[in-house]
Amino acid sequence: MALKTSENYRGLSRDIVEKISKHKNDPNWMRELRFAALDAYEKIKMPKFGPDLGGLDIDNIASYVEASSAMVDDWNKVPIEIRKTFDKLGIPESERNGLAGVGAQYDSELVYHNIQQAVAETGVVYMGLEAAIHSKYANMIREHFMKLVPIDDHKFAALHAAVWSGGSFVYVPRGISVEFPLQSYFRFNAPGAGQFEHTLIIVEEDADLHFIEGCSAPKYNVANLHAGCVEIFVGKNAHVKYSTVENWSKNMYNLNTKRAIVEEGGKIEWITGSFGSHISMLYPMAILNGRGATMEYTGVSFAGHGQELDTGVKVEHRAEKTRSIINAKSIAKDGGVNVFRSMVKIATEAKKSRSFTDCQSLMLDSLSKSNTVPYFNVQTNEAEVAHEANVGKISEKELQYLASRGLSEDDARALIVRGFANNVSKELPFEYAAEMNNLIKLEMSENM
Repeated sequence: MALKTSENYRGLSRDIVEKISKHKNDPNWMRELRFAALDAYEKIKMPKFGPDLGGLDIDNIASYVEASSAMVDDWNKVPIEIRKTFDKLGIPESERNGLAGVGAQYDSELVYHNIQQAVAETGVVYMGLEAAIHSKYANMIREHFMKLVPIDDHKFAALHAAVWSGGSFVYVPRGISVEFPLQSYFRFNAPGAGQFEHTLIIVEEDADLHFIEGCSAPKYNVANLHAGCVEIFVGKNAHVKYSTVENWSKNMYNLNTKRAIVEEGGKIEWITGSFGSHISMLYPMAILNGRGATMEYTGVSFAGHGQELDTGVKVEHRAEKTRSIINAKSIAKDGGVNVFRSMVKIATEAKKSRSFTDCQSLMLDSLSKSNTVPYFNVQTNEAEVAHEANVGKISEKELQYLASRGLSEDDARALIVRGFANNVSKELPFEYAAEMNNLIKLEMSENM
């Protein structure tokens, strides 16, 4: 195999962090940041809310998976056993049909990264983050890396900063609109390991970008951990759409951190489809830092047997006339647990700001659970805040109608669920909408 889990990196210690730093040829500032993060990790306690993380033993997680092949920009040079995996996921076809660039990470390392020449000629940069640290963009990265997500933000942010590996750097210059999406795909193939990629995106004034993140992993009988980090800087009047379709295996602990800061007139869109994983704790956040900045969140999560998906979104309104819209949908079956947490903070200076949250849950049986946990901190009387939530079941009348049209009960239920999740799939390019619909179909067929 081109990649293998190394026992030399199992657990977390100063020796392991030192080995990773040396292997990556870190500049001094990055090495110091890793050790400061390790110190923070050792001091910060585990989260006191959400799912039970007792089954996650960091001492038995490999912090890094060695690679025996270098990253390439020619798909035919990717090792064949890895290429076969990504071929099955449709990555090369998607790149040819409608992407401006692709990055593919296999366990701890990028194995492929490419940007279309016409896009690169506009000044757009899309490259591996590790390579970018040693390029002419080194100062830009140092200025932004782990600034939106401080190393002491929470325990798994500190863990990420100490052992991060792989990920992408995106820079879109002022006034440039990237016509087709960029995509990073993360494949987790090593049992008992962690994946800690870092994505750093800087989009300047009046620029536009759609970035797609895809994730998948096979199932093992041991716990795996995903604790990546995404930092997005949205300039004045710029627009970023960040779409994620996660198809983790049911042994995964998905503890990712995503955060964006949006300047005057800018907009961030979070589009999220959460499938798979044993436990997820994922709360994308937007800091609306400039007058008229906007955040929109559209998400769907599907929890089945043995799954607890604790997801949500956070937003801070820090300037006048900022706006946030949150549309969340959750589906639960076979005893799955869905929890949606929203945190909306409107500062004193954020007058005439508005925030609207709508949470809808679809329960497919009497064993499953769905909870909504909203939190509001409004520090000005000159703001509008609204929250709606409802829980429902599939209507027998709908099933009867579809049965009269020749659909089996299972197919009818799957069709209704796909319709329920349509607000997410319609925001994705065709290939990814099709992938999400296939995931829904797969989840609906399990244990029926």
